[in-house]
Amino acid sequence: MVSILLAEDQALVRKGLKMMIETDRELNVTAEASTGREAVDYCFKQVFDLVILDIRMPEMTGLEASRLIRENWPDIKILILTTFYDEEYALEAMKNQVNGYLLKDGDADELIRTIRLCLEGGLMIEGQVAAKLMPTLLQQQKKEVTKVDPSLTERELSIMKKISEGKSNQEIAAELFLSVGTVKNHITTILDKLNLRDRTQIAIYALTHRS
Repeated sequence: MVSILLAEDQALVRKGLKMMIETDRELNVTAEASTGREAVDYCFKQVFDLVILDIRMPEMTGLEASRLIRENWPDIKILILTTFYDEEYALEAMKNQVNGYLLKDGDADELIRTIRLCLEGGLMIEGQVAAKLMPTLLQQQKKEVTKVDPSLTERELSIMKKISEGKSNQEIAAELFLSVGTVKNHITTILDKLNLRDRTQIAIYALTHRS
């Protein structure tokens, strides 16, 4: 069973999100918070696989909470769920190494797909946000682009590119005609070679390095 912390300041919205999430029997909202501060406090008390954070909440924003959670519990997956189509928010979320950034106008199936991808260690950015965010991110990183580590193989570079596109292990396996297990092994090797922690860092590395 997947344990989820849901942080949303509007009680009715929070209840609706909980119902949507739990239509998947493997997903369980085990704690609810109405502020960013409550969300961080809950992480001291319970173990969660995923934290879902609204951006605008009292006491502490979801972005501030995501930064603290990532610093203190690096293994927790983080999904930002928001109504705000704002490039600056998305950029800050990326800097905090969240696993997903999704607008609230999606349906239950989209929410569950995003949660699944985040749990797998993927990087999921809602399409409209990504269309605005990626050119800005690439422009910001343009002067910092460096050569990739020469120890990386062509296969590893291909997998890194797919990760930077937000693809799941299953999608990468299908597109590169590999088994999921082989993809996972390659990702582990990439993390070891580059001394990176997770797929989000692989995605950022792929965007800021060239062969």
